[in-house]
Amino acid sequence: MRDVIIIGAGAAGLSAALVLARAQRDVLVLDAGEPRNATAAHLHGFVSRDGMAPAEFLAVGRREVAGYGGVVTPAHVAEITRSEGHFSVTTDDGSVERARAVLVATGVKDDVVDIPGLWERWGRTVHHCPYCHGHEVLGQQIVVIGALKLAGLLRAYSDRITLVVEQITAVERDRLEAFGVRVLDGMASAINDDGVTLVGGAVIPCEAVFVAPVPRANDELLRALGCTLDSDRVRVDAAGQTSSHGVWAAGNVVTPTAQIISAAGAASVSAIAINGWLLQQDMDAALGARTINRKET
Repeated sequence: MRDVIIIGAGAAGLSAALVLARAQRDVLVLDAGEPRNATAAHLHGFVSRDGMAPAEFLAVGRREVAGYGGVVTPAHVAEITRSEGHFSVTTDDGSVERARAVLVATGVKDDVVDIPGLWERWGRTVHHCPYCHGHEVLGQQIVVIGALKLAGLLRAYSDRITLVVEQITAVERDRLEAFGVRVLDGMASAINDDGVTLVGGAVIPCEAVFVAPVPRANDELLRALGCTLDSDRVRVDAAGQTSSHGVWAAGNVVTPTAQIISAAGAASVSAIAINGWLLQQDMDAALGARTINRKET
């Protein structure tokens, strides 16, 4: 029986695994191999790792975890069930692993309006986060589709921002235009290498496109375990502990807007809390065994 099974080997899952493996815990990380930022060329905002390729970042993290005895295995988790004193984690191939505690770090999926040409360019010329990609489009001609705040944030990076929007109030339009954002009424029908095509055929030339996806937490495993929800999101405390005994969650699965560095930090906090929780279980078990031995003698 493992001490901890972590589901998800992104920044959060690997950070937690590193802390727990160094703490001499038996840790298994199961990963479906579907990182959110797989198509991005670089990651940013993570001090000492700024500009690193996401795949390289994950490879380094895996090596570090393995160096302390942690195990990272490719697998898609189908189900987590609770038995007395442990959890059973079943993968798609029917394999079952058991652990005393689980940490879910399965991230999110981005729910983006379906515009032809978007996904082919996702992470290359089509982006969603100014903090991740804004600096890389400095001075470029940028089209923002439907996201007013995003258009305002990107104004710091370029004076050639065009917002394409279907609905906007007069006050919102005045604010953005006064701030230097060009506002066009319309709907995007396609994204091409030379720009954004609107319904009606007009083409807005640009070098980069930004959209605002709705992040959907991959929290089905947590919901199935009966974790309490708060505004349709799994509730966790400051250490990532859910309402379900022995279950923690960290990263985008519970904080969809978390950057890589903050997801990793939250998972480190969770790992320390898990280790303390396991220590309490170990000490209680030791005391119980000692009491039994004294009675028998």
